[in-house]
Amino acid sequence: MASEQKTGINIEDEMRSSFLDYAMSVIISRALPDVRDGLKPVHRRVLYAMDQLRNTHAQPYKKSARVVGDVIGKYHPHGDASVYDALVRLAQDFAMRYPLVDGQGNFGSIDGDAPAAMRYTEVRMKRLTSELLADLDKDTVDWTPNYDDKELEPSVLPTKIPNLLLNGAVGIAVGMATNIPPHNLREIVDACIALVDDPKLPANRLLQIVSGPDFPTGGQIIGRAGIRQAYATGRGSLTLRAKCTIEEDEKGREAIIVHEIPYQVNKVRLISHIAELVREKKLEGISDLQDYSDRTGMRIWIQVKRDASAQVVLNSLYKSSDLQVSFGVNMIAIAGGRPQVLSLQECLQHFIDHRRVVVTRRSRYELRKALERREIVEGIGVAIDAIDRIIAIIRAAPDPDAARVALCAEPLHGFSGFLARCGRPEAEVEAAKGKPYHLRPNQAKAILDMRLQRLTGLEREKVEAEYKELCATIAYLESILASDAMLMQVIRGELVGIRDEYGDDRRTEIVDDESEIEPIDLVADEPMIVMLTNNGYIKRLPVGEYRVQGRGGTGVKGGVGRDATDFVVELFEASTHAHVLMFTNTGRVFRTRVFELPAGRRDHAGKALVNFLDLRDGERVLGMVPYRDEDLEGGHYYVVMCSQQGYIKRTALDEFANIRSTGIIAVTIEDGDQLIDARLTNGKQQIMLTSAQGMAIRFTEDDVRPMGRTARGVRGQDLREGDAVVSMTVLEPESEGSILTMCAKGYGKRTAASDYKVQNRAGLGIITIKVTERNGPVVAALRVDADDHVMVVTSRGKVIRTTAASISEIGRNTQGVRIIRIGEDERVVAVERIVDREEEAGEEVGEAAEASAGDEPAGDEGGEE
Repeated sequence: MASEQKTGINIEDEMRSSFLDYAMSVIISRALPDVRDGLKPVHRRVLYAMDQLRNTHAQPYKKSARVVGDVIGKYHPHGDASVYDALVRLAQDFAMRYPLVDGQGNFGSIDGDAPAAMRYTEVRMKRLTSELLADLDKDTVDWTPNYDDKELEPSVLPTKIPNLLLNGAVGIAVGMATNIPPHNLREIVDACIALVDDPKLPANRLLQIVSGPDFPTGGQIIGRAGIRQAYATGRGSLTLRAKCTIEEDEKGREAIIVHEIPYQVNKVRLISHIAELVREKKLEGISDLQDYSDRTGMRIWIQVKRDASAQVVLNSLYKSSDLQVSFGVNMIAIAGGRPQVLSLQECLQHFIDHRRVVVTRRSRYELRKALERREIVEGIGVAIDAIDRIIAIIRAAPDPDAARVALCAEPLHGFSGFLARCGRPEAEVEAAKGKPYHLRPNQAKAILDMRLQRLTGLEREKVEAEYKELCATIAYLESILASDAMLMQVIRGELVGIRDEYGDDRRTEIVDDESEIEPIDLVADEPMIVMLTNNGYIKRLPVGEYRVQGRGGTGVKGGVGRDATDFVVELFEASTHAHVLMFTNTGRVFRTRVFELPAGRRDHAGKALVNFLDLRDGERVLGMVPYRDEDLEGGHYYVVMCSQQGYIKRTALDEFANIRSTGIIAVTIEDGDQLIDARLTNGKQQIMLTSAQGMAIRFTEDDVRPMGRTARGVRGQDLREGDAVVSMTVLEPESEGSILTMCAKGYGKRTAASDYKVQNRAGLGIITIKVTERNGPVVAALRVDADDHVMVVTSRGKVIRTTAASISEIGRNTQGVRIIRIGEDERVVAVERIVDREEEAGEEVGEAAEASAGDEPAGDEGGEE
């Protein structure tokens, strides 16, 4: 007899498999919310059961026991206590930022009081809750069998509100936990709308819309670093603090009044703990403690001793009691059938994707129903036109079934007339002319069920009006299903309606943490003039330091060097919050903020760059590029650099995003050459190079391919012997306005930008100004509009600010007009365009402006090259 083979199961494998099954069951089916509707299964079942009971906000309250009974009897195979606890939390306004259940009776309190038994309390849904269940009957979500396969329940609710972020969630699963804070509806919906408008919206833009969590108990959040970390990574820590004030009575005694306490803090336990600290002498300075809270609000009164400082006592309370607590954010939710840690943007995007599915399925359902109804109305409309024949067929039929068959077999006429009366397109009417119309079974049944009153003239008009409305509805629904843009507009419109209907103000205040305040937060974002001298001295001044003057004025003192040999070589306008890339003659680049540059006066040179830049021997800053943080986003900006020998190079701006304090290489510079300028471009602009001998060349930016930081670049302008590039100008492809060319002896002119044709790079170019002994070599060329202001700086530090319109616009092959009067040993060293439309009060007009008002253009002869 053959022995039987015994089989066994490895207990380790079985324990591992069973525990994983149990863990996933707890995670998916009990402890974690779904990212789409923000609900755990028990909460979803409670709300669905109330919806089935018609326990809406417009209906009378029902006993909580009735709702709990339906939930555990149909959908949730667990104890009634757990279901009632979930129901109670949905009704607590101190636990939910937007309660979903309207409770009548004792539902507990912030003091930790237990709710009354379910047989005593009554509930119904809040009005907002109807938005979670809207369109549930329109095939918008999938349905699953309940635990005994006798009922169906929704796998998720087709919510119109981003409930996960509005009310947050708390849950402990196996090996993981979630703790999502509640938020303000108006802010979250605005963020959803912003993402609908721009799916690639940067994360930092969302932080400008959603300022932080908004707790039902109010209070304060200290600092923004924890908020930023939580929104970016899904995990972070917030510091919550009670909202307190210090009051003084008529006798001069101070008292601390607590108006709001941190979220999830038990008020009775808080007061007891403070009293215990006072009794044990761990907290000094408190003589009395009372709770005067009532229906109107919270008021905890803490009397401070006469010899104590209320602020010092309050700081001690923050440190030793629950008046200040930490809230650990852990944004874990079920997404795609598995638990995930989600950022703020991911939470919002999952909700928008859910709305996309819901609105698409709803539109298909409504389209199907509209098509079915139109078919019925169409049959009734045709039947009314042929009512005599219809009645004869019905009277001749022995029973309803035979009548239905006979009606379907009878060809009817007049369908084209019905379509014409309903306002259908002419082509559709023509196609129906002369063709018999055969009723379908469902139409025949509707005709048999039709009342005789439908034959009146008014009822016939109603049939035609309904047909028109159905046709319009069908066209609208088809447009939604055919166009993603139209679909997103529907979602956006519904979000706007939710915001306008239910939006409210924030309750939780966000307070800056002094330890988190960055230096930039203490500086106003305002325009500044930055000046750099030949000997490496730099300063910044407010734009308003310079008043508008007429052309030819003597100017005001704006920037002088340390001695007679020093003069301003670089001048530009930038806001205090902007970054400045500082390019040196050796090809290195440094970075700083404008507000970090030394502030100076008009008649002072500023401070030496060597004091805060690690410059080498013989190295000096020759070009500066200001930019703001948002310019780094998207990779659409470039830095274009040009050398004195005509080499040009284009490098992506983000390659300069991380620059160490010792600087990095920006461009390779050959012996005998040096960097003369660096400009910010958007990749679609044009470059114009101008030489000292008055030649200019204009070419497109994409003629210069993007290169790495260490490349030398390519030839931008060919130069004659002894000539050098002195200026680089960035222009728009269809640039209007004019090119201002300035010469060393104070002469200059404007020439229409359209006079400079686009060429290939590396050529000599064309004449831009006639260089003579009278006007001197070209110092700079820049694009200006007539209403711009222009600032001119001389080697002696003299500055004149004038409007571009006061400078004559003349042809290229001319010498120009006098713009500033200079001394014999003085020359123009810098010109800058100032975009400022507001003229200052007390406008100064120099006498020299009147004297030079009649200057005529000089040197108008000569041809082009």
